[in-house]
Amino acid sequence: MELENLAEPTPIRRARADQARLVADVLRHQIHAGGYPDGLPPEATLAADFFVSRNTVREALTTLKDEGIIERGTKVGTHVAIRKYDHGLDALVGLKETFKGYGDIRNEVRAAMTVAAPPSVASRLQLPAGERVVFVERLRYLGDLPLSLDMTYLARDIGEAVLEHSLETNDIFALIERVIGGPLGSASLAVEAVPADAHSAAILAVPDGAATLLLERLTHLDGGRPVDLEYIRMRGDRITLRGNLLRGST
Repeated sequence: MELENLAEPTPIRRARADQARLVADVLRHQIHAGGYPDGLPPEATLAADFFVSRNTVREALTTLKDEGIIERGTKVGTHVAIRKYDHGLDALVGLKETFKGYGDIRNEVRAAMTVAAPPSVASRLQLPAGERVVFVERLRYLGDLPLSLDMTYLARDIGEAVLEHSLETNDIFALIERVIGGPLGSASLAVEAVPADAHSAAILAVPDGAATLLLERLTHLDGGRPVDLEYIRMRGDRITLRGNLLRGST
């Protein structure tokens, strides 16, 4: 298919706030991808790179400073204060497997019990209404940093066998595979941004209303049976979800 109307586009006049937001967004992702290990360039250099004024750059940097991503000083320049950890979406792996290059993952088990499945959970796990399932809630740390609050519903036969093993130091995926004697199959995943309520904010050590990533993940055995339904609330300030996409034929 040939492209038409290749005339040069007419430049759009953009308000400085719009330009600053664009600069902040690009810099934010560059920082979280590992950029600027020795500090950000001077304002004049950034202004030239983005074809904007220094006031626009200054406004963008103020946004990043207010978010706690960078630190600025008159004599030390602008440096990265915190970086995010990448959580890949290309493979079915647990948190311990995902962050093995960053440090030790440990789990604070807040609940592990058999409960009657709520109707929506029973439906997702293809179980009769009111069927008993195993419920596990864990607060997951990277070192001393709380990263996610995980609520997991497991089919009872799988879950009771999982509870015979240590939940403090293992991913549930690894325990399921130990129980079934083989690999898991596939999972469906949904992600949305939600503000942290007062309870989850206190648990995750973030301000009330802070952005969190809520993942719903339904995992199946290799034969297609759904056995693991998780609701995972991750800290949006410390985790970036990344994946690789392939465009199919249209």
